[in-house]
Amino acid sequence: MIEFLANWPGAVALRGSLLLYPIVNAAHILGISLLLGPILVLDVRLLGLARRVELARVGPLLSDAAKIGAVIAIVTGFVLFTVQPGNYLKNPAFLTKMVLLALALLNAAWVNWGRSWRSAMAGNEIAAGLRVQAAASMVLWIAVLLAGRWIGFV
Repeated sequence: MIEFLANWPGAVALRGSLLLYPIVNAAHILGISLLLGPILVLDVRLLGLARRVELARVGPLLSDAAKIGAVIAIVTGFVLFTVQPGNYLKNPAFLTKMVLLALALLNAAWVNWGRSWRSAMAGNEIAAGLRVQAAASMVLWIAVLLAGRWIGFV
């Protein structure tokens, strides 16, 4: 499977092009930005800061932007992974990032599908459990970012 990924036409094209890899890498960074920026702003609001900003007004926009960013980051990240899958699977920073990413995505899904989120979006008070999830979200997403940066240094 690793050999298949390393030899699919997209990976071969990325390795052989001076322009294609930086474009996909830039798209990955754009996706990360579009994911983390809105998520962190939303988490700050859920934690009780910026109370003058109505959660019901900004929540859907920030959540939707983060979802679009997540799709872009995951798709481009997978494509970049295929350039050197064997090396990435031996890299402890990459493996750490994948575990943290899974936890962050699970937390995001739990928030998104939870009753507390729907209640907060309806204008009700933000439940203590949702605040804990927001704090966990901040920690997890920042940890994913740091682990991702760590990959190139291990």
